Amino acid sequence: MATTPTQTHSPENSTFTLSFNADTDFTVLADHCELFADVLIESHHSDERRSLCYRLVGCLNLLHPTLNDPIPPHMIERFTVDQLPNKTPVFEPESELLCGYCSTLAQLLSKYTFNADEEKQLTGLLFELVCYFADDLRAPRWIRTAEGVKFIDEVAV
Repeated sequence: MATTPTQTHSPENSTFTLSFNADTDFTVLADHCELFADVLIESHHSDERRSLCYRLVGCLNLLHPTLNDPIPPHMIERFTVDQLPNKTPVFEPESELLCGYCSTLAQLLSKYTFNADEEKQLTGLLFELVCYFADDLRAPRWIRTAEGVKFIDEVAV
């Protein structure tokens, strides 16, 4: 769920007082994760950023073991649609940004010591980002049509 952060937040904000636990609905936890990431990207204070990271990790740790659980019966209707949605979640950072993500992760992995699980997760993320980046760079951009050559995005349905 990529969003463009537009709000400014302060430590007094409810972001730091949101309560959640193992009984919190997974959709609420996902909303909290998105909020923490949004506030984190806007924050310029190291203590605030650290606190937001801890809160984000807390939500992610609660979500992780439930990711393969079936949708609860009382929520089935919420996740049922009559038509395909116009939009689906995609990860489409600009090439420069994606390259920066890959470079930063590679630098972190080369400079710092992590425990085995953290290193595995960071290395996996780096692998996924680099593969996505490389695929994006190698992807065709144009298509020949009866009307001439067009950008693929113009004719893709």
